[in-house]
Amino acid sequence: MKEKVFKDPVHNFVYVYDQVILDLIDSKEMQRLRRIKQLGIAYVTYHGAEHSRFAHSLGTYEVMRKILSKLARKGELVLSKKEELLCKVTALLHDIGHGPFSHSLESVFGGNHELWSKRIIAADSEVNRILSEVSPDFADEVVQVLDGKHPNKLIVSLVSSQIDADRMDYLLRDSKATGVIYGDFDLDRIIRVMKPTEGQILFREAGMHSIEAYILARYAMYWQVYFHPTNRSGEIILKKIFERVLDLFEKGFDFYLPESLRNVLKGKINIADYLKLDDSLILTLFQEWRDCSDPILADLSSRILDRRLLKRIECEDKDGLYERLVPLFEKVGINPKYYLVIDHPYHIPYDYYQPEDEHSKNPIYLQSKSGSIKELSQLSDPVKAIAGKREVMYNLYYPRELILEDQGREYKEIREILGY
Repeated sequence: MKEKVFKDPVHNFVYVYDQVILDLIDSKEMQRLRRIKQLGIAYVTYHGAEHSRFAHSLGTYEVMRKILSKLARKGELVLSKKEELLCKVTALLHDIGHGPFSHSLESVFGGNHELWSKRIIAADSEVNRILSEVSPDFADEVVQVLDGKHPNKLIVSLVSSQIDADRMDYLLRDSKATGVIYGDFDLDRIIRVMKPTEGQILFREAGMHSIEAYILARYAMYWQVYFHPTNRSGEIILKKIFERVLDLFEKGFDFYLPESLRNVLKGKINIADYLKLDDSLILTLFQEWRDCSDPILADLSSRILDRRLLKRIECEDKDGLYERLVPLFEKVGINPKYYLVIDHPYHIPYDYYQPEDEHSKNPIYLQSKSGSIKELSQLSDPVKAIAGKREVMYNLYYPRELILEDQGREYKEIREILGY
């Protein structure tokens, strides 16, 4: 087909040379991703974080296309044309199952996005029909790659590993959109030092510092952006809204619910219902619910719409603040189920290779000029310093304005516990 290009803020251009890729981009399942924010509720912290899963999906495809093109030019590509297409298609479709607000509400809508991606690709969908035109089993192969069960492990590692097309695009894209510099690294250099082998990608040792920068970028982006306390406050409120919705629904409370969401709450959600769910619908529901007669649902909905988030205090798991505050909150009439939360996100920036651990993630290997192969943390001191470490942050979230409005004894005790 004639070359098709999409202007992109990260890669300058996204190039499409395959009709099947263009058809997939135009499918209704892919177009739905325009209505789902890549970073969920993060726009309450970083006002530029309005980019979509659609943009990231195109970016992931473009990173994959660049990798394959570079390897082909160097005479190192060990894939057939169909396998190349499989790589590009899977990169494009890897996030097609994301629900509203990306990761924030996965637990609400039943199953993670990887599961829904595989369901959508395998179901009677536009995407499936387009893939079937390549070959009858092509959609099944895409699902196999997403599942990590495709017989060609090189394809799997390009799509999902500790340094893959997905991660490299979202770090660069999220960093640019949020206006921070933490996620920046030399993508072209990393692609240049890639060396495909049977079953995985190696990296030339000469490119180690570029890979270090990538690992450290991922480390910084998690703690400075993805786990930012304000983001987490917004995510907590989102989840609490739907906890309240489920409680009210089970009690037979009369409030506005679209049929697709009713099916979610009944546990009978199907693909047609799921594909109706996007950020636009959920925000519209918040507009309806802010005037709801239930004071908790109305308050939580308005907190998202008006950015009245929960405040937080740093704590340790052993502090027992939550246990001390629960009975006091109950006494003053603030429901702790919805307004008092201990949050403890954790992240492993690089899963250090442990031969005795069969669940150890696919480590990054470097190859020297002499041909010797070593795992990254054996050569890199910065990576070794953070490899395998499970860092945890503990925060207690609460409604600050509610505990300041009264001078009663219990309120004063709450404020003392929180350090006021």
